[in-house]
Amino acid sequence: MASDTGTGSPERRPRREGWRWLPGSRLGRLIIVLNLFGLAILISGALVLNELRRGLVNARIDSLTTQGELIATIIDQAATVGEPEPMMDGAYASEILQLLSNPRSQRARLFDAEGRLIADSYWVSDRVEWRTLPPARTRGDGPGLDLNLSGEDDPQDAATAKAEAALRAEVNTALRGVHWAGLRMGADEERVVSVSIPIQHVKAVLGVLTLEARDVDEIIAAERAALLPFILIAISVSLISSLLLNRLIAHPVRRLARAADRVRLARARAISVPDISRRDDELGDLSRSLEDMTHALSERIDAIERFAADVAHEIRNPLTSLRSAVETLGLVEEPAARDRLMAVLQNDVQRLDRLVTDISNASRLDAELSRETPTPVDLRRLISDVVSLYQATARAGEPSVVFTPAEPVEPVMVSGQEGALGQVLRNLIDNARSFSAPDGEVRVGLSRQRGRAFITIDDDGPGIPPENLESIFERFYTSRPKGAAFGGNSGLGLSIVRQIVVAHDGSVRAENRRPEGAAEGGGEEDPRAVAGARFTVILPEARR
Repeated sequence: MASDTGTGSPERRPRREGWRWLPGSRLGRLIIVLNLFGLAILISGALVLNELRRGLVNARIDSLTTQGELIATIIDQAATVGEPEPMMDGAYASEILQLLSNPRSQRARLFDAEGRLIADSYWVSDRVEWRTLPPARTRGDGPGLDLNLSGEDDPQDAATAKAEAALRAEVNTALRGVHWAGLRMGADEERVVSVSIPIQHVKAVLGVLTLEARDVDEIIAAERAALLPFILIAISVSLISSLLLNRLIAHPVRRLARAADRVRLARARAISVPDISRRDDELGDLSRSLEDMTHALSERIDAIERFAADVAHEIRNPLTSLRSAVETLGLVEEPAARDRLMAVLQNDVQRLDRLVTDISNASRLDAELSRETPTPVDLRRLISDVVSLYQATARAGEPSVVFTPAEPVEPVMVSGQEGALGQVLRNLIDNARSFSAPDGEVRVGLSRQRGRAFITIDDDGPGIPPENLESIFERFYTSRPKGAAFGGNSGLGLSIVRQIVVAHDGSVRAENRRPEGAAEGGGEEDPRAVAGARFTVILPEARR
């Protein structure tokens, strides 16, 4: 009989508190924190870079606009000649542009009212505009280099033409008296922050001043280089978190799977991974649950093996008797002896039938108990119904059955399966009646105490030997009084009782009753000190 509590299973430890403000389980919270930490670093770096790039462009536009308005005002005041049709003195305006000496990172151009370039800060400084030469091209008609310097089909010439077109459009916009500020692409396909400011005298547009800053790409490249440590840190955190997750989750799960394979391949009877079972997380719970499950399955397999051996042993006895009677029947010629052998054969057949029926019921019991859902059961009503059935079907010369419940008269509710509990009552009552005298009485009692229900079945029989008070619940155990018919019981009734009661989280015990007024010193080994047997079933009451 398997115990109701698994032995050898690791003790469940209380789980530590931590990170309760995050949703999910402990491992789930750990995974969330590790993954979000690296992602937060990367997002923070990207946000910082975007803000700096946007602020850099805006700052450059504001700076160039302020400088351009100042230079345009000076040129308007100092280099404007002619009334009433004013004109800009190009030579004097160029000198003014040279005197203002723009920073080396900027380029200033001056256009007249027709959009012609009349001054360029590159002309009055040591700054030389340059670009990379295109790769050498081979001639299509043979070996050697193509010495055509016309620049046709040169992608850099196309970029230059595109940049000049953008500049002309910008200057034309300013010639209409509109300030222009923004980003455009230069000849080297670099970003250029440019502002074009019209030089106006009253309402007449005398020219256009264009200021450019070409260091935006350099600053952005520097910012990207500054972002590289953030990226490396984020990658490192992601790698470390992945390794930790592999170490904490993937590797233990793989070990559990291999342990389960060993159990499946019959190389082990139970899963045992001690270092995982000691963990205080979901994997530790899983490992302990698997150990408990396989331990329970191992105990059940052992119980089935013992049950099969007991069944084989019990069936062998009537089969041996049957074979002997059949072999002897052909040698006996006296009618009386043949009648006795026929009676033996009938008795053995009935015994086999009873054994097969009880064994079938016992083998189905586990499956039935696991399939049915527990429901509230009123023990007072159940006992009354069972006892009433015995009273209604009682025959002359059979012991009577009475129900003597304790007060108060109110329902005693337990959680379980009514059919299985009814079988417990019938088996105990049948056992008590088999040991009672024909005019005897079997008394069924019911009481409650401290949240538990107590069912007692008393008889007036010879009692139970003290050394057998526990062994009577073993399978196929039979101990009948002298004169009882041999083979009249299968020895499974009390075993089934304990199996059902344990499945309901209860217990059952047997004891001998002492007669009223018996001396305390009288030992139970003295038959005169025993008034009968008592079986007590203890079940937990259902929560209300």
